[in-house]
Amino acid sequence: MDQDELTPPEPAYRTVMQLRGAVWAALLIIAALVAEALTPVPTGLLILPALAIAAWTTLIGPARAFRRMGYAFSADRLRVVKGYIFQTDTLVPLSRVQHIDVEAGPLLRRFGLAELQVHTAAADEATVTVPGLLRADAEAMREAIREHIRQATA
Repeated sequence: MDQDELTPPEPAYRTVMQLRGAVWAALLIIAALVAEALTPVPTGLLILPALAIAAWTTLIGPARAFRRMGYAFSADRLRVVKGYIFQTDTLVPLSRVQHIDVEAGPLLRRFGLAELQVHTAAADEATVTVPGLLRADAEAMREAIREHIRQATA
């Protein structure tokens, strides 16, 4: 694969990843506490592993995954790299793009971020997401891709 200079996500996206992990961690800890209270297991048998998993999903995992994310956008293609355990390196020729979405849920909007979703005609992996963009950058990339499509079909 080309050695494009990858642009990392915005630093605030790491916080978003950690907050998402914290929600799942809280649910896991509550479930472990309830299970320990309702079953005759030794104290800590369920909650200690739940706390270890919570630390991973909140602190360690998001930080490592964040360091391995990036994208490269050029006049004719988009490359997205992400993943810590399962790594993906996706190259999308702009000529294959069907449509583009800019999405931002409440948490992303709170941090001024968005995700660019590029949909292609491919049978599998037909949607490629560029996470952790500033909203304005995501919209500018969408317009640049839209202009490329318009020029290619003219």
